[in-house]
Amino acid sequence: MEHVPLVIVGAGQAGLAAAHAANRRRVRPLVLEAADRPGGSWPHYYDSLTLFSPARFAALPGRPMPGDGNRYPSRDDVAAYLSDYASRLDADLRCGHRVTGVGTEDGAFTLTTADGSRVRTDAVVAATGSFGRPHRPDLPGLTEFGGAVPHSAEYRAPEAFAGQRVVVVGGGNSGVQIATELARVARVSLATRSPVAWVPQRPLGRDVHWWATRSGLDTAPLGHLWRGRATPVLDDGRHQSAFATGNPDQRAMFARLHATGVEWSDGTTEEVDTVLLATGYRPDLGFLHGTGALDGDGRPRHRAGVSTTVPGLGYVGLEFQRTFGSATLRGVGRDARHVLRRLLRGRGSR
Repeated sequence: MEHVPLVIVGAGQAGLAAAHAANRRRVRPLVLEAADRPGGSWPHYYDSLTLFSPARFAALPGRPMPGDGNRYPSRDDVAAYLSDYASRLDADLRCGHRVTGVGTEDGAFTLTTADGSRVRTDAVVAATGSFGRPHRPDLPGLTEFGGAVPHSAEYRAPEAFAGQRVVVVGGGNSGVQIATELARVARVSLATRSPVAWVPQRPLGRDVHWWATRSGLDTAPLGHLWRGRATPVLDDGRHQSAFATGNPDQRAMFARLHATGVEWSDGTTEEVDTVLLATGYRPDLGFLHGTGALDGDGRPRHRAGVSTTVPGLGYVGLEFQRTFGSATLRGVGRDARHVLRRLLRGRGSR
């Protein structure tokens, strides 16, 4: 059986940042990626997605995002950047290798892939993100509803919804962006449990990420304080202006679904064609089941990205892993350095 010093599971932004951090410690990792190319979830997001941060604040370690640092890169810009970044790493990158299980024995790990191949290693970094595990809440009446209930992970463009009555569930950035885009071709409501937490994109003429960096808030280990709170929705004014027209509109979360639509919180009912779930994701770590690494909800037991139950196991790319930006392009590099420093103790950096 092949034996390597480090296996990184996933070749998205988190996995690539982890590979870079390993290189800095003179380790050439094996990176196992389920898809046929590196880049993680980026090639699969909706067509119009643009980053919420300027290019200068959206780069992985060692290579700036090309082009104007003040622009907001598109989905395809990021996918191309990650592909180029992967090609420059000193890593054994194997695409089309989905990890299906991890075993532990004698202080080492054995990873099994979907094709039955196995590899043994001293350390594992789980960097699979969450796109593969979209969260679908158990909404009242969901099984009765006869319309479509796609998740935002399946959404690509608005044309398929032309002329429909659509309710988007979820008040984060994606929910707001998708609702605004759908309103060009459909009648749309955004249903949320709390008001949208609008944050100006460029207060006093500077992007909010510039302020967060200058103040030190972006790197402060305070991410856990935000867990469970409303997600800030960054806006340059376009989305709030769209909501001011009444289409889309924002409403309190509906009471329940019925066969042909929704019952709103005030008791009124309305026919609806589609309920689109912009309800986020959960860590996609099913391959770790049975190792003791996860709690009953499938969430990793860790401290700042280092497993508290399985020695030699680390994570990169978890939401609020250490800071507010832990699951972002600008944040995964910092977390990767922290985790690899602990997993590869005794290996010098360069």
